[in-house]
Amino acid sequence: MSRAAFPENFVWGVSTSAYQIEGANVADGRGPSIWDTFLDSQTACDHYHRYAEDVGLLKDLGVTAYRFSVSWPRVVPGGSGRVNAAGLDFYEQLVDELLGAGITPYATLYHWDLPQALEDKGGWAVRDTAGHFADYARAVHDRLGDRVDTWFTVNEPWVSAFLGYGSGIHAPGRSSPADAFRSAHHLLLAHGLATGELRAAGASKVGLILNFSPVMTPGQVGDLSMELPEEDTEAVARIDTLIHRQFLEPVLRGAYPADLLPLVERTAGLDHIHEGDLADISRPIDLIGVNYYAPTVVQAQPSQPADPAYPGSAGILFCTVPTAVTAMGWPIVPNALPLLLRRLSREYPDTQLMITENGADFVDVITGDGIHDVDRINFIEEHLRALRVSIEEGARVSGYLLWSLLDCMEWADGYQRKFGLYHVDFATQRRRPKDSAYWYRDVIKRNGLGESRPKRPTLETVAARAGVSRATVSRVVNGEAAVSSEVRTAVMRAVQELGYVPNAAARSLVTRRTDSIALVLSVPRPGGEALTAAVVQYVTSVLEGAGKRITLMVADTAESHRRIVQHAEARLVDAVILLPPSTDRTDTLTERLIRTGLPTVLLGKPAIASLVPYVDVDNSGGAAAVTDHLLSAGRRHLGIICGPLDLVATQDRLTGHRTALERAGRHPLIATANLTMHAGAAAARQLLADNPRLDAIFATTDHLAIGALRAAREAGRRVPDDLAIAGFDDIDAASCTTPSLTTVQAPVADQAMALARLLLSRLEGRHTTSVIVPTRLVVREST
Repeated sequence: MSRAAFPENFVWGVSTSAYQIEGANVADGRGPSIWDTFLDSQTACDHYHRYAEDVGLLKDLGVTAYRFSVSWPRVVPGGSGRVNAAGLDFYEQLVDELLGAGITPYATLYHWDLPQALEDKGGWAVRDTAGHFADYARAVHDRLGDRVDTWFTVNEPWVSAFLGYGSGIHAPGRSSPADAFRSAHHLLLAHGLATGELRAAGASKVGLILNFSPVMTPGQVGDLSMELPEEDTEAVARIDTLIHRQFLEPVLRGAYPADLLPLVERTAGLDHIHEGDLADISRPIDLIGVNYYAPTVVQAQPSQPADPAYPGSAGILFCTVPTAVTAMGWPIVPNALPLLLRRLSREYPDTQLMITENGADFVDVITGDGIHDVDRINFIEEHLRALRVSIEEGARVSGYLLWSLLDCMEWADGYQRKFGLYHVDFATQRRRPKDSAYWYRDVIKRNGLGESRPKRPTLETVAARAGVSRATVSRVVNGEAAVSSEVRTAVMRAVQELGYVPNAAARSLVTRRTDSIALVLSVPRPGGEALTAAVVQYVTSVLEGAGKRITLMVADTAESHRRIVQHAEARLVDAVILLPPSTDRTDTLTERLIRTGLPTVLLGKPAIASLVPYVDVDNSGGAAAVTDHLLSAGRRHLGIICGPLDLVATQDRLTGHRTALERAGRHPLIATANLTMHAGAAAARQLLADNPRLDAIFATTDHLAIGALRAAREAGRRVPDDLAIAGFDDIDAASCTTPSLTTVQAPVADQAMALARLLLSRLEGRHTTSVIVPTRLVVREST
């Protein structure tokens, strides 16, 4: 077998999930799911009505397997009781279409779409849900078991439990560490009970799909053999237990890890783990589905609060690393896949494995002659080469199912993410193959990788298409004025048609590289000084580590703006980082820097929309999370203290708050203030006077929230008994108030790392888009 070939009978396929592609959310008796409640996605890819067309795409690819998921609320609308025959009819038709095309169906019974009726009764946090799942599994097998050989019970239970019930960023949007651990156990119990039902009904193969994200430190990303200090070793082991061993050990060894149980007991107690549960959970299975996208990178940091998605992770910092990333900001680390497979093969040598998800989100450029998604092809190829090495080493991997067939609804991220081999125009539902579809088809046909790799369109390719010289293309790319409008139009048309992304070589024809970066400090908003200082420190460290020199420049006067622009126009630096952009709509510094043609990135979303990429935190999502937290705690009369409404962050935080309230059928009570604690106290007094029943206040900054705490004390309101108060930013003082302040953490290190990566990507000529850094809800005594 050549180095590029895979074993004979290796399974090639793709994966999808019901909620992400089917649409038809109220058709033919389907009941609502938790995701219908969490967000609105009625149509998705309309696969429910277009399944025959999509099976045709699968046949064109030449796949031998297709992993789809069955929608529980489509089959059992109420979660238990009556089975909806029309729902089963759809899956029967899909399976028959697949078999007719020579494609083996792999059915996943649960891919996160819990019936809302069961969530209303407690969801995965209650034991009965596991029993209802087993009944549903039996109903699906009774209809499809004569045609489906391989059954996966649950997809990624960690995500359902800890993102759905812990951090609340997934449906059902609950934020309870105790419920997260209970849900994890009940999802495992559901798997075990369903396995018993499937076996009793004669199922040939049964498996479980887990998300795997090898846990490592930033240093290990570059050097897997690096020895770690004791504190980092403990941090890695603790997160590995939460992500991996919490699920692997009960399923494959019949016991929870000894280091997990004390953590569960402190957080949720152990009453939900009944005698006999582990015997059910550890029923023999035939394979483990491995979903791998990226590693989890951590290091010890004693002052760090626990991440809500990882209860018990206090003292551990979740890090970003300066490496290539996908459009979602996930680091691209193919060599972590062999590390993972070696570990699984060593610790569970009798377990058959299958890669059930692997793929990447990149920004796709639609051109006149196709969609040239070279980044996606390179990502898949690098991971397949890593997989090929693992198989040579003895890993028992039977197949590779790529995520995903179609661009689809990417859960809370909506339609902006593009993982598909086929582009979907969601307005028309037209499917268009990307270059990756043709490339993957060839891989499948030859049962292996080719010797050559796909290449990006080059400067020469663009020049030939436009009928000009390489130097002329480079001048257009760099925004040189001495090019006629006709030539510029021809070059830009060729760039668009070819999907060309300028690289450093294109720029170097007319630009002398200095390896210097201008770090331009605009005047930060009040309270933002600490963020700016910390970002400067982190960004400087990362860029200097990449061999760049930093030129600090202060933009505080019209004259300083003029000097900065002159510096850029003279090409004394290679790129500019502006932090933060001005909130003054009459300030043209950003626009003037863009016109210089230098790569520019911003910290914070600008007040005026532009094409310049920026890094910001998820202000809207963070505000929605803290609002949902207050609502889930039983608060019903919520007020918000907003900072100045001309600040983009304030606008986004107000939007997130309103959205969460609207989901709960409530309306916001709004007070505005400047950004001082004194103003926060005054606004809180006004809210309390106008709304005597007020039982919660969310302030868009921690300074305002601390002022609200002061006003509550003055008014004789007990916090949190009478009045819950939460802020945003997690400044140092937030943990020192009395009571300590619940807030939303906007990770400084993550923002800085993203800024540095974004700039380095621009310098390397990669296509770049703005990065929104996730926030983390930090629950303390004030709520």
